[in-house]
Amino acid sequence: MKSYPNQLLYDGNLELLKRTKISIVGSRKPTKYSRLMIQKLASQLAKNGICIVSGGAMGIDAVAHSGAGALHTISVLPCGVDIRYPAVNKNLLNDIKNNGLLLSQFDSGFRATPWSFVVRNELVVALGDVLVVGEAELGSGTMRSVEFALKMGKEIYVLPQRLGESEATNKLLRDNKAKLIYDIDEFVARFSTHNGIHVENKIDDFLEFCNTNPTYDDALKKYPSRIFEAELSGDIEIKNGLIFLT
Repeated sequence: MKSYPNQLLYDGNLELLKRTKISIVGSRKPTKYSRLMIQKLASQLAKNGICIVSGGAMGIDAVAHSGAGALHTISVLPCGVDIRYPAVNKNLLNDIKNNGLLLSQFDSGFRATPWSFVVRNELVVALGDVLVVGEAELGSGTMRSVEFALKMGKEIYVLPQRLGESEATNKLLRDNKAKLIYDIDEFVARFSTHNGIHVENKIDDFLEFCNTNPTYDDALKKYPSRIFEAELSGDIEIKNGLIFLT
């Protein structure tokens, strides 16, 4: 980093900092394809003991956190660790507080400002061994994270995207500034081989709940950050207002 933080405040499990870490960032309004691929990538990385670092924002950030599961993720905040921003991710951030790790350079009570997002982005990039950009457009805030990664000499990885979509990541490839993730399993294996961390197969409360065939409304109320991703990834299906495991 150009200059290191004077302080880091936290809430959660500091042991996550000892793991191999991969930073994932991207658009706040990603396509269904990008959501699905990042969810799958984060999930596979977490199952192999790798910690996902992101910024707790809507879109790719939230998908990366929820895909990894709170036990295997660090969320770097643009505000104090006592504030849940954005409010739509309140339940997700509370889950990370209880099971993962929240980090911030800002005192409790500090509310996010335009410049604090940039500060947050730099720390997200710095913590990861590499940076994965799920989706981004030219001139977007995500590209500030890319600039930090380039200055730090971090390897940047992107998803294969269709022409006309995620033009910034396609340009990174064209300019030889990023590498392509051709195969998720191969990518995961590359970083998990020497990770040396055993990850227990813990019971997923969400899937256990869905196994009781609850109503969609009840599931949405209890697990708002998981229900959409589970539907998107095909883990559940909805029939006549009830949820079934696939």
